[in-house]
Amino acid sequence: MKDISAIRADFPILGRTVYDKDLVYFDNGATTQKPKCVIDAATEVFTLYNSNIHRGVHFLSDMASEEYENARERVRSFINAGSREEVVFTAGATASINAVAFSFGERFVGRGDEILISHLEHHANIVPWQMLCSRKQAVLKVIPVDDNGEIIFEEYLKLLGKKTRLVSVAQVSNALGVILPVDRIISAAHSMNIPVLVDGAQGVQHGVSDVRKMDCDFYVFSGHKIYGPAGIGVLYGKAELLSELPPYQGGGDMVKNVPFEKTSYNDLPFKFEAGTVNFPGAIGLARALEYLLSLGMDNIKQRERDLLEYATQQMLSVKGLKIYGNSPEKISVISFLLKDIHMYDTGMILDKLGIAVRTGTHCAQPVMDRFGIEGTVRASMCFYNTREEIDRLCAGIEKVISMFS
Repeated sequence: MKDISAIRADFPILGRTVYDKDLVYFDNGATTQKPKCVIDAATEVFTLYNSNIHRGVHFLSDMASEEYENARERVRSFINAGSREEVVFTAGATASINAVAFSFGERFVGRGDEILISHLEHHANIVPWQMLCSRKQAVLKVIPVDDNGEIIFEEYLKLLGKKTRLVSVAQVSNALGVILPVDRIISAAHSMNIPVLVDGAQGVQHGVSDVRKMDCDFYVFSGHKIYGPAGIGVLYGKAELLSELPPYQGGGDMVKNVPFEKTSYNDLPFKFEAGTVNFPGAIGLARALEYLLSLGMDNIKQRERDLLEYATQQMLSVKGLKIYGNSPEKISVISFLLKDIHMYDTGMILDKLGIAVRTGTHCAQPVMDRFGIEGTVRASMCFYNTREEIDRLCAGIEKVISMFS
């Protein structure tokens, strides 16, 4: 893996100052910063071959189409999908989940059927299923979690039943950083012929996500959380399952023939890519994945593990600091509160010290309700962060405490 100073040099924004202090960016769970190669990719598209894809016969359109489909192949290889037809570009993980909720719901869910999620889910993996259940008069059931933020697997097994039509769970809790046992969740569901959707928005960037090894039926993630552009995401689905689903949007490029009597739909994956897709975003996402592969995903995973261990050790030494999500299986996220100090006060003071953290429910209100709190301060780290930045965070936390003591 490259030297950390060389890695940080790849990310222009990390060199800026905030309130006359060097930026410390610990909000990677919300969005990651972009390496220069991703920034350059957007410039190349708009200066060299900007043109609508799949529609023209001229040079620019051919070039844009080729780069877009090359991006699809890069994603396929990165997640080890079986074919390009299984990789659908969307606007993000949220859009991908909504697509499945509509299309799968239209095809397979009826009155009294059950959708199973966990108590750890982001709102994006709750609300679409609530909407589906309201539309279809189905039932949403929730896997409980323990005091460490881990799902209670025995309760999960009890919830699986003949009425369960789909299990949809996060690979990693965005609010707590806890890694869910998705392999066991999938195996148990498949033993009853129940398909599983895995929300990889917080997992795909922290390690290797092999969808065939995982054997998930659907997998979703967002480009902006894996060092790529915003507004682009991926929906992976097993080809045999995607083939059975109706499209969730209508328009150009998802059709074969459009008489007024009845439209015939395009083949996979184009059936689910209506209209002008975000092809610059897809190309930028491919560049981000190439960058990560150049560093080595195992190297990234190890570096982030080291950062997590160091940060946990340092922060636990701070009197009055409580960490939420204490599973031994975590990504590099620490969600915490300071005794008698509101999370927003903590976040705003740290901001004035040049340290960016996230405060609030992290779009996971049920998690906060489970622990009886309004929200937390979340420091989410990635491979371009350093121990020195963690030391600055801890010093900042001590300053917050001293101001309120």
